[in-house]
Amino acid sequence: MTTEVRFVLDGRPVTVPADGTLLDALRGPLGERSVKDGCAPQGQCGCCTVLVDGEPRVACVTPVRRVADRRVTTVAGLPDAAAWAEALCATGGTQCGFCTPGIIVRLAAVTTAGGDREACAEALGGHLCRCTGWQPVLDAVGRRGAPVPERDPGPAEARAAIEGGVPQRVGAAVALGAGGFAADTAPAECLIALRDRSGGWVVAETMTEARRLAGRVQGRRTTIAACPPLDAPPGDWVRVLRTSWVEPAYLEPDAAWCEPGGAPASPLANGGAFGGKAASPLPAVARTLADRHGRPVLALSTREDVARLGPKRPPVAAGIRSDGSGVLRVVATPGIDEVVRTVAPGLVVEQVAVPGPPTSTDIRGAGWAEALVLACSLGERDLVRFRGGEAEAVVDDDGIHVRVVPGAVLDEVVLRSYVTGAAHQAYGWVTSEGVAVDGDGAVLDLTIRSFGVVRAAALPEIRIEVVPSDAPAVPVSDAVFAAVAAATWRCLGYPTDWPAGVP
Repeated sequence: MTTEVRFVLDGRPVTVPADGTLLDALRGPLGERSVKDGCAPQGQCGCCTVLVDGEPRVACVTPVRRVADRRVTTVAGLPDAAAWAEALCATGGTQCGFCTPGIIVRLAAVTTAGGDREACAEALGGHLCRCTGWQPVLDAVGRRGAPVPERDPGPAEARAAIEGGVPQRVGAAVALGAGGFAADTAPAECLIALRDRSGGWVVAETMTEARRLAGRVQGRRTTIAACPPLDAPPGDWVRVLRTSWVEPAYLEPDAAWCEPGGAPASPLANGGAFGGKAASPLPAVARTLADRHGRPVLALSTREDVARLGPKRPPVAAGIRSDGSGVLRVVATPGIDEVVRTVAPGLVVEQVAVPGPPTSTDIRGAGWAEALVLACSLGERDLVRFRGGEAEAVVDDDGIHVRVVPGAVLDEVVLRSYVTGAAHQAYGWVTSEGVAVDGDGAVLDLTIRSFGVVRAAALPEIRIEVVPSDAPAVPVSDAVFAAVAAATWRCLGYPTDWPAGVP
């Protein structure tokens, strides 16, 4: 059997080892960093999508032998890649930029075949985007090739940092995958470190060899439904709410690299991961292994690692009275009492020890969002004021309607992108998102499509009204997250348990 494979990559002939996947070859010996690894070897996130003889393929489940003597095109090889990137930047269809190279490849294939916006939405069923809420991505379909107004990146990046909580680049290059992710900036000579089945770390020269040494089997999705693990507190309540374990579902798995004796690269390269990476152990792992081996080491989490070991939104079971008093039971999470008290002093917090994955108050809205959702249900409007920002939401048969008061807008494209993303995330939280956990606390949903993230074709239209002012710029996307969750719950008729299904 041949030990090498030859094919044409973005118009040039290349030769690579015949073992492993196409993704391993692209990101390894060929150094093609625009193709991202979001879930390998699950083939479910779409971040590694390329064209093989003009047809979209997911590189992480394509053996490299299958592309022998064929044409492989990445986003870097698309003739109109720059136009797609400019369009995505102009519509706010990219934030962290991890998913967009694969999305551009898919959209290019669909539109080349004559597909319209609706066809693009259906085709994006093979992709996930956690940041933008899909609508700005689909808006880019009609903007491709149109003149792009000049835009100052300073205010745009300032608004992105205000909403995301970390510095973030804004520009067409980000849409092409140049966001500076840790796994992309690692030196070529880095050793690769992966967790093995015992929870220890194996180190190898290549990704293919590291996977072999780790001996891991791809995680699966369970047939068991995600269910709230806590019973509601006894009482005469106006509203009762019980939630499930929820995965932050950021697309880029944790990654960090380090030189011997150096400072590790941050897992938060171009996005905050909705709080999921705030306490990531990988920088310390990369530093330890680099010192041990005397060489740079890139430590990587697989998607299964993120599902099993990453922090989740803590489930709650709460009851509230008409005067705002009540009890909020929550899976034990350090600091959750203080978080809830800041927005709902009338709720008594009861922490309950439950076997399960780690939880964290760093996760977007953990604790305080549930409290505000309960409070909104007592009134006639779903209006949330948080951290200086204001958001009001309505969910009805016509879609999701959001009004925001952000102070100085700074950049309306970025603002609308973050508002849309928060609305998408909140709608999914109420209707479809959840992770199954067994009685011993083990996470059973181990694939990225198991988490219930709403797909592009299933998301209601989101309409946004921006009310600017001369006040200083303040974040509004977190307020939008709570307001849209409250409005979705209202639209559904206040079912006790989440996820509750679509309206």
